[in-house]
Amino acid sequence: MHPPFATDHLQDEKVCVDNLLASLNWDSDRARRTALQADHLIRAVRSRKASVSEIETFLDQYPLASDEGMALMTLAEALLRIPDPTTADALIAEKMASASWQTEGASGLMKMAGVGLGLAQKTLGSFLGDIGKPVIRKSMGEAIKRIGHQFVLGESIDKAISNAKKQEANGYRLSFDMLGEGARTAADAARYYASYIAAIAAVGRAANPALPLYRRAGISVKLSALNPRYSWAQRDRCVPDMVEKLSELCRLAAAANITLTVDAEEADRLELSLDIIEQVAAKRDYLDWAGLGLAVQAYDKRCFRLVDHVAAIAKKTGRVLQVRLVKGAYWDTEIKRAQIAGLPDYPVYTRKFHTDVSYAACARKLLGHRPHLYPMFATHNAQTVATVLELAGGDRSGFEFQRLFGMGEALGDTVLSENLGPVTIYAPVGTYEDLLGYLIRRMLENGANTSFLNKIRNKDVPTDTLTADPIVKASTQRGGRAEAIPLPADLYGTVRHNSSGSDLAHSATRTALLQQRDEAGDWRRIAVTPLIGGQWPIKSGAMRTHASPVDIAETVAEVWDTTADKIETTMVTAREGFAQWSAVPAGQRAEVLCRFADRLEADTPRLISMLQQEGGKTLNDAIAEIREAIDFCRYYAAEGEDLFGHAEYLQGPTGEENTISLHGRGIFVCISPWNFPLAIFTGQVVAALMAGNAVIAKPAEQTPAIAFAAVRMLHEAGVPSAALALLPGDGRIGAAIVAHPDVAGVAFTGSTEVARHINRTLAAKDGPIVPLIAETGGQNAMLVDSTALLEQVIDDVVLSAFGSTGQRCSALRVLYVQDDIADKFTSLLRGAMELLRIGDPRHPETDIGPVIDADALKSLQSHIQKMGAAATLIAQTPLPAGLNGYYVPPTAFAIRSIKELDREVFGPILHLIRFGAKDRDAVLAEINSTGFGLTFGLHSRLKTAAAEASAKVAAGNIYVNRSMIGAVVGVQPFGGMGLSGTGPKAGGPYYLHRFAMEKVVSVNTTATGGNIALMSSIDE
Repeated sequence: MHPPFATDHLQDEKVCVDNLLASLNWDSDRARRTALQADHLIRAVRSRKASVSEIETFLDQYPLASDEGMALMTLAEALLRIPDPTTADALIAEKMASASWQTEGASGLMKMAGVGLGLAQKTLGSFLGDIGKPVIRKSMGEAIKRIGHQFVLGESIDKAISNAKKQEANGYRLSFDMLGEGARTAADAARYYASYIAAIAAVGRAANPALPLYRRAGISVKLSALNPRYSWAQRDRCVPDMVEKLSELCRLAAAANITLTVDAEEADRLELSLDIIEQVAAKRDYLDWAGLGLAVQAYDKRCFRLVDHVAAIAKKTGRVLQVRLVKGAYWDTEIKRAQIAGLPDYPVYTRKFHTDVSYAACARKLLGHRPHLYPMFATHNAQTVATVLELAGGDRSGFEFQRLFGMGEALGDTVLSENLGPVTIYAPVGTYEDLLGYLIRRMLENGANTSFLNKIRNKDVPTDTLTADPIVKASTQRGGRAEAIPLPADLYGTVRHNSSGSDLAHSATRTALLQQRDEAGDWRRIAVTPLIGGQWPIKSGAMRTHASPVDIAETVAEVWDTTADKIETTMVTAREGFAQWSAVPAGQRAEVLCRFADRLEADTPRLISMLQQEGGKTLNDAIAEIREAIDFCRYYAAEGEDLFGHAEYLQGPTGEENTISLHGRGIFVCISPWNFPLAIFTGQVVAALMAGNAVIAKPAEQTPAIAFAAVRMLHEAGVPSAALALLPGDGRIGAAIVAHPDVAGVAFTGSTEVARHINRTLAAKDGPIVPLIAETGGQNAMLVDSTALLEQVIDDVVLSAFGSTGQRCSALRVLYVQDDIADKFTSLLRGAMELLRIGDPRHPETDIGPVIDADALKSLQSHIQKMGAAATLIAQTPLPAGLNGYYVPPTAFAIRSIKELDREVFGPILHLIRFGAKDRDAVLAEINSTGFGLTFGLHSRLKTAAAEASAKVAAGNIYVNRSMIGAVVGVQPFGGMGLSGTGPKAGGPYYLHRFAMEKVVSVNTTATGGNIALMSSIDE
């Protein structure tokens, strides 16, 4: 399904807002009436002191922007899930250190928490600390639980129904939301599904049969809770499963005569959710039931036309659909995702008042689609309520307002008491284990400085500020995107462009890209043009990585027989190339690199085809690698133009002119690996070229075709053929090239053993001492303590250990998990690994592709066999039958010590070690004892733990509360220390220096007779 509005979210923001404004027909009379209504509502809300919740008062006292507010939010997010007292005490002590807890004039929750927090701060720093810790821990836990209770109606559905009687007596309807989103395992999904079934039964039993459907309590459902693989790539298996489950829930809700609304989630799931809802709506089992609904988000640029699409579904299926219009809860996440993905624009509005305009335009449409749609306007903003009432005009029927439990109570009470419309409370139900993510979003919504709820509580904010009309503001400003939020392409300012990505969640974009990829198969018949003189004979070879190995006799294959004569000829040509290329001004060299980057970007579909067929890359990995190669080009071009474009003046005595400048060293040999045959190959080569060197590139023997394509494009972009040569072959060829006396430098990525050999070869040569830039292996570890959120940990561990089939230098090899959470974590790990899909990497649904060749397969199988005898198997992903290629299933073992591993295991194999809370320092020392120092990961909410690990762990790249792979050029420069490399870091500000020599020129400017400049500077 390709909805006609599917790409609206990537349109220019000004275009979207102009369309919204044109649809509203908002004149001065409507604006005036809305302002008067909003002013009345705000005054009524401010007069209702009894309706101000404890949490609102609490956040007034401790704003989230304050030290106290940040400490509170961290404690609320983490404290209740920490099972061991040692770590809980450490978190409490850390968060109390810099806060000041005031209790004068406080009552209720604020007094309880303030007293507890203040006591904790004083006691933890005194000799009574150890004695008082249990008391403090308990009081802190109770305070956090009470905060949670402000947003959750009950821990069970029965308790919530009982607690709802007070709200129902006050005229509210309830929509119960069983907390739980983002199932990671099939067991999670089954548990959440069962909770929905139980909730429907309980709500149905408790409902008043005399009330009409839209005044009876209902439930809200999250699709991400129903299937752990809810993503576009898993559409073939998640959509049928979710349609079946949601249909059954609808059947049960229809039988109980209650409503069921599907919540909105991230922007990249919109197409999937619409597909699911349309199929469920088309079911005839509950045709007479009008209780099915969905939520739509006004901050999504697609929402305006999405409303029409939902109305079309309602008409097509012959039913009334409820539509909950919300402003959106994942705004900051959507902004970051778009930047990381390199999307053309943001899927959401970047200005809050633009979202308000979108809300108004969507509200107008929803009201116009009555009775096919039943609008539910979820808002805590009095100005928004006034806008909806104005848009509704004289017809106040067929819609309702909604608010969240624990928020906007005074406004909801006002709307009800003045008969402005019915109001439903969205009421979460669940225990603290499922509460935390929801709790943080609600605290942010209540406490953020830009929040209406925050402003309306602040009596210093005048009423006319709160009644400001966003439609009038947008009409006056006619502005676009917020200036503080650059487009993803401009993320790095004017220095360089971010590489462009693809919105794969959009089915039309994905289909077009895959079609272009498949049509790009012509790369196999690419004409082999002279790269260093003479036509290259072609040899046959086999593609190593797929379900059907393909003969590439008609392609570049492994090119020619590189002999000693060929190497010598190449060196002679390269010497000439160095003289020619080094004389090219740095600015022109930078232009060549940028042209090459543009060619890579334009040729993305063909490069995807090559990376998948020769390198075994999945679709996401192939796109990421192409983007990394592009980023290398643009980053080194920008850095190099500045470094090599001019001499730097050095301060010295008068009468002298002293400058220092950087210049190429000569012929650089670049030896790249097969695991990143385009990105690392490109990064090495363009860095050496930017410095003014001639380059001889020796790609991995497994992936020569990709290297050939890159070199050909570099020549076409303007690199002289004499300045860049490709000499493919096996390790013997690389050794012979490195040993040549004309080599002025070597950049190498590969094993530590080969790096040592290269180092010895270079050291044994007579002549100039030759620099070696090496990135080698790593025994990469991650430490997870009991403050970590396990759902986040499992996502990052699976990606870090098994992404790219574990064939990344940065991949996670050894995972340390605190004893207190290890059992729960391993259960999640088993469940997540069961769901991974192994197969042909050319298929978008594949998670895990093949390893590179038969040798890698044999080595990894040998390690699994060895571990099977010496360690405890935790889990192994089932290997599908019928695969033709080199496939190793993701496997996890429990071991006792990292010392049980005598080398890096370069594949999808994870080793897990348990540790005690008090053994953190010993763990860090054990990791350092390996001698490797490439990447290290930490999952912890303790800032002190992150600071200590960063200081103590000898690793080049340290990642906190995120995955360990996917370093971004210029953002996370990559490279190790110790046995893991020499530095400097690739994609960092010091990398190009290593490819250059420094030259200082000192000129005596007074040699012709005197210091005229000095004499002229003297005052008379």
